[in-house]
Amino acid sequence: MSNQELIHAYRHLLRWSLRAVQFSKPSRFVVRDTLRAAFRDENGTFEPSRIKSTLWFLESAATYVGVEHKIIKNMAYVRYMQQKNIGPWRIKAQTLAKSQQRALKDPVHEKEYEHFDKTIAMLNDTMNLCLR
Repeated sequence: MSNQELIHAYRHLLRWSLRAVQFSKPSRFVVRDTLRAAFRDENGTFEPSRIKSTLWFLESAATYVGVEHKIIKNMAYVRYMQQKNIGPWRIKAQTLAKSQQRALKDPVHEKEYEHFDKTIAMLNDTMNLCLR
């Protein structure tokens, strides 16, 4: 794995991801931020076969409005809502006292994306993809 291979993989994934979400405004920023986080992850692994499969998947999502496109569109929407919930109000919540923070924590919100993440992980295993 050379540095040039990583850069090419990043650029190809970004290009096809943006085409898959049709450069729509909230989705393109979500895709960009998710891809950046994935490539900056220290525990991440670089597998060319998974990158190739993911590029085929993204190319299909960009070319045809089918199942692949709907999966990418829904993933971008869920990640957008997830990032929206981490917004500035969380900073205000961190400055509150401990007793007031307990009142803000909701057990439902702590695990609301767990099923979604497991579904994406199973899709990745089944189709040899590397979606996040």
